[in-house]
Amino acid sequence: MKGIVEYATVIDMKTPTIPMASELNLTTVCNALGDPIRMKIAHCLASSGEKNCSAFEVDHISKSTLSHHIKILREAGLIRPRIEGKQHFYSLRNDDLNTRFPGLVELILNTNEEYVH
Repeated sequence: MKGIVEYATVIDMKTPTIPMASELNLTTVCNALGDPIRMKIAHCLASSGEKNCSAFEVDHISKSTLSHHIKILREAGLIRPRIEGKQHFYSLRNDDLNTRFPGLVELILNTNEEYVH
């Protein structure tokens, strides 16, 4: 079982990379949240905690498109992967985001669902 990846170094080709908390960039984070589907994924994780891909509440997108959106969120540093066998679980990096950008997680949580469509 692979645990949570906490650093930006590539371990192997199957281990996803995420930036360290000190490397989080506000422009990159905001750009990642600029897409309604990615904002909906972030909102879902902020309000409910860890989920796997099949539990995201996004409609009418293919599995490959969902994977693409998750990759963008991960590479921006918004979400953290946890790999357990073939399952990938994701969670919002609440502590890192609140330390680097105070209030950002609350902003995501307070985003009205009508704006996330």
